[in-house]
Amino acid sequence: MDKLDFYLKEVIGKRCGRDIYNEQGELLVSKATVITYDHVILLEENGMTLRADDVVEIGADFDRHVVMIDETVEHVRTVFGEIRDTKKVPLDELQKNVIPTIHEASDSKYVLQLFTALQAKDDYTYRHNIAVGAIANLIGKWMGLDQKDLRQLTTAGLLHDVGKMLIPESILNKPGRLTGVEFAEMKKHTIYGYDILKETVGINHRQALVALQHHERIDGSGYPMGLYKDEIDIFSLIVAVADVFHAMSSNRIYQNQSPFYKVLSEMQRDMFHGLDPEITILFIEKTMNALIGNSVILTDGRLGTILMVHRNNPIQPLIRVGDEFIDLSKESSLQIEQIIS
Repeated sequence: MDKLDFYLKEVIGKRCGRDIYNEQGELLVSKATVITYDHVILLEENGMTLRADDVVEIGADFDRHVVMIDETVEHVRTVFGEIRDTKKVPLDELQKNVIPTIHEASDSKYVLQLFTALQAKDDYTYRHNIAVGAIANLIGKWMGLDQKDLRQLTTAGLLHDVGKMLIPESILNKPGRLTGVEFAEMKKHTIYGYDILKETVGINHRQALVALQHHERIDGSGYPMGLYKDEIDIFSLIVAVADVFHAMSSNRIYQNQSPFYKVLSEMQRDMFHGLDPEITILFIEKTMNALIGNSVILTDGRLGTILMVHRNNPIQPLIRVGDEFIDLSKESSLQIEQIIS
């Protein structure tokens, strides 16, 4: 077995069993990181070679923070009901009982399980806000934001749709397509949310802007003001990606969820038309990298495992099916149908 075959079969797609440092004491790969081809190259460049006993199989255990989400949904339901009645945000309650859970959940190394737990059941309005906060937090970490910005971004993501509490429930919960008049009213949730947040002690102007701008699009096609990329705050651009991903991958009253992988594929295909392309491709690449080692079903029905993600085309990774290695970037007739674990 040559070195590449060894890495593909014995190392890539498994979790690092220890922290690995170079001779200067710099951390190269942290414990529990899923090993990718990029990690192998980085270590080789530092004169280091991974052995089979340096890695461990990815377990089926579920990060304990994820199971807290269901309980947090009930907190959010109560708080948002209070907002509907009073038009005021009980920020202390959110900071005590909701924000910590979002931060803990977004620390989960099991991204697929996290996203599955965040998928809306019969509580889309409330779970969606938690999900957008958590996913925005993940993106912020991947972008290298500092802790202060991450805290502000998470809160802004949680409250991005707070203006919907002032939209009639007959519109929010309508199972069919909205009329023109109803949709015009629905779009006002951005303005309502901004008005609520700018009057909330402890919320800054940038966070309030997220409520106002999260439906703006970089090509000027969004609402409520038709802004272009340079006019939209970076927090709003991040939350827009999180918002679209979770909405498309969840069951809503008027639309069934799309499979997780197909949502990523559609986001990659359409990212230059509305969402910020740099944030979108970062989200897709990091998400796919986190799924290395997961099982997939291909469009021809075969079961495989994600081994390596291409930086320039993350949505078409290298797959192992038995002893065969399939590079989906070179197989136009074959795609991932479903990510299953």
